[in-house]
Amino acid sequence: MILNFFQGILEYIRQNFIYLHPGYTVLNTIVFGIILGIIILVIIKMFKYIKKDPAELMIPLIPFIFFGSSARALVDNNIYPLTYLLVTPGIYLLTGSMAIVTVLAAVLIEKRTKFDYRYFIFIVGAVLCVPNILFMGPINPIATIQVVGVWAIISGIFVLLSKKWSLLNNKFNLSVLAAHLFDASSTFIAVDYYGYYEQHVLPSALTAYFGTAAIMFPLKIGVILGALYVIDTYIEDRTIANMLKLAIFILGLAPGLRNFLSLIMGT
Repeated sequence: MILNFFQGILEYIRQNFIYLHPGYTVLNTIVFGIILGIIILVIIKMFKYIKKDPAELMIPLIPFIFFGSSARALVDNNIYPLTYLLVTPGIYLLTGSMAIVTVLAAVLIEKRTKFDYRYFIFIVGAVLCVPNILFMGPINPIATIQVVGVWAIISGIFVLLSKKWSLLNNKFNLSVLAAHLFDASSTFIAVDYYGYYEQHVLPSALTAYFGTAAIMFPLKIGVILGALYVIDTYIEDRTIANMLKLAIFILGLAPGLRNFLSLIMGT
């Protein structure tokens, strides 16, 4: 019933906005950005209503991120069917809706039973991941080591810097940057060594211009550190600041996991 509901919404969008197709174009990127901004505003209101800190959900939401990313990777490898529900923006709407419902249910259960809502969210997300994990085939250990190795080296530099740098001394900030470095690492290895290509508009243009996806590292580092600095310096409301950081974290880890899983299953 729920799946049919979301499928119907996406089909309506496809039929009435004929230029919106799966994948990333300039128009799609703008539209998705506007939709994301509206959703973030609504979720900020939700967090204020339930009186919870978005920063508390970074770890509990990782299974949900894995669920959406792994489902998309299974589509990439022709294991799941290519449908509007399993590609952008459908997979984000589906996963995000399930996560929001789970958060609200978890808060209600916590009030009635005193069971930590974060554990409930993590457990539900982990259960959702089981079918995707079962459908995954053999993985390429070389590609796995390459991505994780590059990510560990680059992230390790910033872990060391965090001991002297107040901006990254905050573990939430460091985690946000690490998530995007993982995305950059998976993109770099996939594009430069396995013949994949970048789908997003700006990174695709920069990769083509410089002839390597390694450009993703300075791009990510500059943009994310700049965003974190602006948030910490100019946004005093903790709920708004941490919700923006959580959104940036998800926008790094979700495509990073999708790229990584698609690569190690498909090579």
